Amino acid sequence: MDSYKADFIEFALAREVLLFGEFTLKSGRRSPYFFNAGQFNTGAGLARLGAFYADALMASGIAFDMLFGPAYKGIPLVSALSTQLHALHDRDLPWSFNRKEAKDHGEAGIIVGAPIAGRVLIVDDVISAGTSARESIEIIDAAGGEPCALAIALDRQERGQGELSAVQEVRQNLGLEVVPIVTMIDLITFMQTHAGYAEHLERMEAYRAQYGVA
Repeated sequence: MDSYKADFIEFALAREVLLFGEFTLKSGRRSPYFFNAGQFNTGAGLARLGAFYADALMASGIAFDMLFGPAYKGIPLVSALSTQLHALHDRDLPWSFNRKEAKDHGEAGIIVGAPIAGRVLIVDDVISAGTSARESIEIIDAAGGEPCALAIALDRQERGQGELSAVQEVRQNLGLEVVPIVTMIDLITFMQTHAGYAEHLERMEAYRAQYGVA
């Protein structure tokens, strides 16, 4: 496992973004873990999160020209990522986000920030039904940009309504590459190599066996 992934998991645990226990998901499944990116809710937390996104993207080798954050969760994420790409990797890229409702005065329209152009990377926290990704693609296409990839914090790697995971559906149906900071397999690997997780590890492996995808 890349060192930044282990560092991110430890960071998420320390911030209580990643919790182990028993949680009921929107799908009705009983999950042995829960990930709440809203807990990255301080300046220091958001800055470190942006750095982890930057590390994952640089490791992926994916080429992109600008960043886009879908309202609302994607707005602080794209802001944090853009600053850390510049601070840590000397990449000063344009970025923008959308409004939920278009303005009819001032800087009219739904786009705030840099004009959308070139290869556009979308930044979000997780993928559930892929609705946010579809909406972002429509906005980027309409503005003349090229959606090239989607960066997320966690890929749960579990089936949705069919046999594919939400990430696999985005890749297959939308033609968009997805770059997670970590995956569920990364979480399991971390737990296997760190003391104190034996009870939770057994539940994670059972959940993976029941709902996981390759």
